[in-house]
Amino acid sequence: MQLLDGKFLSAQIKQEIAAEVAQIKEQGGKIPHLVAILVGNKGASETYVASKMKNCEEVGMHSTLIRFDPSVTEDELLDKVREVNENPDMDGLIVQLPLPDHINPDRVMETINPAKDVDGFHPINIGRMAKGLPAYISATPQGVLEMIKRYDIKTAGKHCVVVGRSQIVGLPMSILMQRNTYPGNCTVTITHSRTQNLAEICRSADILVAALGKPEFVTADMVKEGAVVIDVGLERVPDASKKSGFSLKGDVKFDEVAPKTSFITPVPGGVGLMTICSLMQNTLKAARGEIY
Repeated sequence: MQLLDGKFLSAQIKQEIAAEVAQIKEQGGKIPHLVAILVGNKGASETYVASKMKNCEEVGMHSTLIRFDPSVTEDELLDKVREVNENPDMDGLIVQLPLPDHINPDRVMETINPAKDVDGFHPINIGRMAKGLPAYISATPQGVLEMIKRYDIKTAGKHCVVVGRSQIVGLPMSILMQRNTYPGNCTVTITHSRTQNLAEICRSADILVAALGKPEFVTADMVKEGAVVIDVGLERVPDASKKSGFSLKGDVKFDEVAPKTSFITPVPGGVGLMTICSLMQNTLKAARGEIY
């Protein structure tokens, strides 16, 4: 068993991004600028956004955080999105999810300029990705692909099972893993809450991607010997032994699954760190106009 070490890889990627940003500065070019919009003050969202802003600073990028109270109207939020769309100094825009119930997230995502959609959630970017055209790929699936590449994991002809069909992870992951490229060329099965014989299907996977948001759902009896297991889950679970009162768990029961695998991601220290790197890579592409 080998750990897919997101901490090591993310440090490596951040060094590469920082070197590119430093080169842009030396040449008098425009410094990449990421804008994040945060509605409300939910603990997890606050933590995620703060981490994104901090990482931008570490690699020399500019970042701006725009805050709104939970009572903000949908129209007010959309007006701010359009304002960022029209600002040539701002290259990438993310709106942190989840949003309050009175705001339609699809409407928000569709309002973001696809050329600034560094989260890869706009229907145009999803469609371009599906067709194999240049696109911003959703940050978490892109982080998984980067991990697979950097550990030289073979994917062609393998059976990839994706557990979870969210538009943020499961759906794009299933599309990416079957494309005629590397990583890709897998036979892909996408499963979800209504899938019958789920454990049996998971046991057939050479590459198992767990992205359903249920702590420690995937157990050893669902994984075959030598499988590659990629755990996208990150949930807070009550833990009286921790000062914070909770511990972070993935969708995979790590201690019992790990011994059966050839490669596995830890939680924390796995996919989550790669997601932030992907976001910065996309912002760099946006500043350079690489996709559009």
